[in-house]
Amino acid sequence: MTTINPIETRPLKPLFLSYLFPAMIGMLLMSVNILVDGIFVSHGVGPSALAGVNIAVPIFSILLSISLWIGMGGATLYSISLGEGNKQRAHQLFTLAFTTMLMVVITIIGLLAFNLKEISYIFGASDVTFPYVQQYLHVILLFGVFYTIENLLSIFIRNDGNPRLAMLGLITTSVLNIILNYVFIFVLNYGVTGCALATAIATIIGTSVLCLHFSRPQSELKFVPSFFNLSDLRKIFAIGLPSFIVEASVAVIVILYNVTFLHYLGANGVTAYAMVNYIHTVLLTIFLGIGMALQPLVSYHHGARLIERLVALLKIGLATAFILGLTTALIAMLFPSQLMALFGDSSFEIRSMAAQGFIHFAIGYVFLGINMVLAEFFQSIEKIRIATTIMLLRSIILFIPTLILLPKFLGPQAIWWTFPVAEGITACLIYWYIKKNPRTISTSEML
Repeated sequence: MTTINPIETRPLKPLFLSYLFPAMIGMLLMSVNILVDGIFVSHGVGPSALAGVNIAVPIFSILLSISLWIGMGGATLYSISLGEGNKQRAHQLFTLAFTTMLMVVITIIGLLAFNLKEISYIFGASDVTFPYVQQYLHVILLFGVFYTIENLLSIFIRNDGNPRLAMLGLITTSVLNIILNYVFIFVLNYGVTGCALATAIATIIGTSVLCLHFSRPQSELKFVPSFFNLSDLRKIFAIGLPSFIVEASVAVIVILYNVTFLHYLGANGVTAYAMVNYIHTVLLTIFLGIGMALQPLVSYHHGARLIERLVALLKIGLATAFILGLTTALIAMLFPSQLMALFGDSSFEIRSMAAQGFIHFAIGYVFLGINMVLAEFFQSIEKIRIATTIMLLRSIILFIPTLILLPKFLGPQAIWWTFPVAEGITACLIYWYIKKNPRTISTSEML
């Protein structure tokens, strides 16, 4: 007798909400770790140290991008296999994704560690900030593999029907990171090194909490000895590519912004952007959380060929993203000074520059959520070309020329408009494409 999974029959709105809140809180707390680092470093070490840690963030993002690439690719196939009722393939996909990620991450960490100074200067470090970049990254690279394991496990645990534990693991990491940051920076005076140690130790303990899922009787996350399949490996990398672009482009965007602000507004501009970027990093992961909640449900329904419920899930996701985007933009416009005051040790000039810039920057959130949800949806139903195109448009194809042209023709303050312009044009292009190809979202056919 075949048992019907409750996912197939449960009302969609409560089902989506049961995944949405743990996913959003989990992603928010993961990004809060970076924000907490910035706040503690700013208050406990100084503005130059804050700029140094911000320069190091893209390298941190590279490791996260790998775990998202392989994790989302593997987890999407994993949920599709469960929807098809093929549990043995699901076990093989989990083992393959976990093993592949470890091999790739360890290789990248080795390359970064042996070329740390050269890479830091390419990413915008100066003689003033490099010591802080070096102190932070020495620790982060040493323990970076745990950060990627935590992220991959949280993705698969969410896809295995346990979003609350995925959230609990990230809550543990976040709370411990706050406590340890205070101890290492303000009590022990370890400076930027203490900030990195706090992140590393908290992540290891958070990962241990996630491992409790393996003792769950209904868990389908199992390591199997026979798992390697070249075709599956190619699919993992192909399906996970949009997630990789999201996170990898964060590194590219931060580097390009740093270079542009340095050129037009000097060191104060870079520090002002660092303040805005810490807030943006938190907000970006909240929108990623909507996609993270949508992905397991969409992939399962795609595998089970429940098309009407799948399209209804997309509509729920888009409505959620738009409301959240509009609310976020309004809050940012109404209270920019209060948000920038979190970084209290900066000068009035820098805080004022950041607050004024954030008012313009925040308009992009109205479009960001829609773009992220649509990309996640297409990725989850294996329409990789559309999902990849959306991510490339908003982060590379439209972003780079906009960043170059706006300040050149409209002045330095127009740098802040790059994000809303790139996101807005991307949303318009997606809308135009779907209007011309309505079957794109009403069928799960592969492209």
